[in-house]
Amino acid sequence: MTCIRERTEELEYEILSEDAAKSREAKRRDPIDVCPFRTAFQRDRDRILHSKSFRRLKHKTQVYIMSGDHYRTRMTHSLEVAQISRTIARGLRLNEDLVEAIALGHDVGHTPFGHSGEAILNGLTGHFAHNEQSLRVVECLERNGKGLNLTDEVKDGIVHHTGKISPKTLEGKIVHVGDRIAYLCHDYDDSLRAKLLKPSDLPKIVVEHIGDAHSQMITGFVSDVIMNSMGTHDIRMSPEIQEVMDTFRSFMFERIYHSKALEHEREQAGFVLTELYEYFMRHFERLPEEFRLREERWGRKRIVIDYVAGLTDSYAVQLFSEIFVPPVGIMTPRLSRNENF
Repeated sequence: MTCIRERTEELEYEILSEDAAKSREAKRRDPIDVCPFRTAFQRDRDRILHSKSFRRLKHKTQVYIMSGDHYRTRMTHSLEVAQISRTIARGLRLNEDLVEAIALGHDVGHTPFGHSGEAILNGLTGHFAHNEQSLRVVECLERNGKGLNLTDEVKDGIVHHTGKISPKTLEGKIVHVGDRIAYLCHDYDDSLRAKLLKPSDLPKIVVEHIGDAHSQMITGFVSDVIMNSMGTHDIRMSPEIQEVMDTFRSFMFERIYHSKALEHEREQAGFVLTELYEYFMRHFERLPEEFRLREERWGRKRIVIDYVAGLTDSYAVQLFSEIFVPPVGIMTPRLSRNENF
């Protein structure tokens, strides 16, 4: 009797586009026993979803550090990228399972404190890129150094979701554009909530083509990608909407990502990460044992980078406090009425 996985694999050839990646053809570094129910890409999605690095994303900043319950985190960002990317994949009859696995895993190597943290580690170490660290997390660090043993297609999509090198699969290219759609639209939405922007601030070209409401913007971008990618063997936008995205992105970098309003938060985050990195470079023996045991394999500097990059925002602040802030007693001396404060 044909197992469920085999039937699903057969359906991919019947239903999906000839350009779609097929799970039966997926390659993996280390062979594993096949699952009777799940395809290779479905198993990769599940491995990422159940990983420690993915769980930590719920306490890692997207843009606004410790700002409240309703602002996006790295986890909610990853979920939104997965939703947007799956919509595009379904419209083009590409492999939704591969798209979802890449989307859920694309930021697992991100630092605490968002891109501020990434910039700090890059300055301290000479080179740090979150997409490369995400690949390192899934390939080397998860499961006590064994890695998740993901398929080559998923790893390629993760490491090339940003940067100059284009992913090899159309599904990877979808996540590349889906990531930008997600972060521009939801960071704009969070900026409205933080009262750092108002709809009238948006460039005229953005409002005219995709509106000024969060859901309307996403719909505008997604529909353009689907309609302009059909039959092209590529993932692309129309020239008009590409110009809208480029203008929107420049606007967000100027007004939000590099804004003076968030400068103090960026400085605080940078100070915390710099002190933690330098502290553990001096006191390597105070790292958790599971990290110290990797010294011979990767060297001290690489291990400290892995540890600091993997911290959540809240734990980084807690660790900084435990190391650098002296304990303050509960009891304080009572001042007389004549003493000055």
